[in-house]
Amino acid sequence: MSAIFDLNLTVKPEHIDVLGHVNNVVYVQWMQDVATAHIDQLGLGIQQYLELKHAMVAVEHHVQYRKAVLLDDQIVLRTWLSDINSMYLFRQYVFYRPADQAVLFMGQTKWACVEIETGRPKRISPTFSQAYQPLNDQINPLDFSHSYMV
Repeated sequence: MSAIFDLNLTVKPEHIDVLGHVNNVVYVQWMQDVATAHIDQLGLGIQQYLELKHAMVAVEHHVQYRKAVLLDDQIVLRTWLSDINSMYLFRQYVFYRPADQAVLFMGQTKWACVEIETGRPKRISPTFSQAYQPLNDQINPLDFSHSYMV
């Protein structure tokens, strides 16, 4: 199982704003979508969160819009985990266009563990820290010659 996760996407009319490119808030939705698909693939997704009674929630986003994304563009949403400690998990994102390997968007999210019932912070459980492993430093997530599709 790869530590990098790719999700193919075709840009649809509902993603486009009045300026003719993907709306800024859509990128944040895509961050959520690819992160959710990745944790499901790792076997510790939303259903398991409910059973464990604690979950990872986004507490901070950093985003960088690099190039405009247009209607019908075929893009790849790529994500991986870059760091984990007792309180936080850090996820990286790069969205790119395979046709020209252009980097379109880069982002990072800081996630915290919380108890679902109370919303209170909780130390990251061993269940999470075992499933959510950071990417090995030897792997270059910006090498687009390899696909990490499931």
